[in-house]
Amino acid sequence: MARKSAATFEVECPCCQAALQIDSGVKAVLSFKAKERPHTLEDISAGVEKLRQQESQRDAVFQKQVDAMKSQKDVLSRKFDELLKQAQADPDQGPPRKPFDLD
Repeated sequence: MARKSAATFEVECPCCQAALQIDSGVKAVLSFKAKERPHTLEDISAGVEKLRQQESQRDAVFQKQVDAMKSQKDVLSRKFDELLKQAQADPDQGPPRKPFDLD
């Protein structure tokens, strides 16, 4: 059985920029060559230091949120007290209208 002579060609993958060698006769990828990625960190100690800085930033944001949650109870209590005073000062106003009553 004679084998067809088919052309092979190279294509660059649009996702990972790898080089693919494709045979059009058998409609298959013959070889795959991944693109080499440059190292983002030259020194491991620089990477460790960067992670430590990010950790301290995360801790600061977390502590800020914890403090906000602790003070939220006081804020809501003060808002409730103020609205209660307003309701007691003007008892003729009545409750606010509900949105579905406006139709």
